Amino acid sequence: MFLEIGNLDGLIFLILAIMLGPAILLAVIGFAVRKKSKKATKVLYILATVYVIVSFGICGSMMVM
Repeated sequence: MFLEIGNLDGLIFLILAIMLGPAILLAVIGFAVRKKSKKATKVLYILATVYVIVSFGICGSMMVM
């Protein structure tokens, strides 16, 4: 039995938000903390980069299926 699926634009937007949202938030926090602590800024930028790489790997593979 097949179910009819309608418009999935909202699902694509949700997956993109999960992929990029936290990374953008970490980068903005890193930019705000830049004056106080350069070491914390580097850590936040590295976390944002790693999150993007991992999320594109996992969520990107889900979008291809």
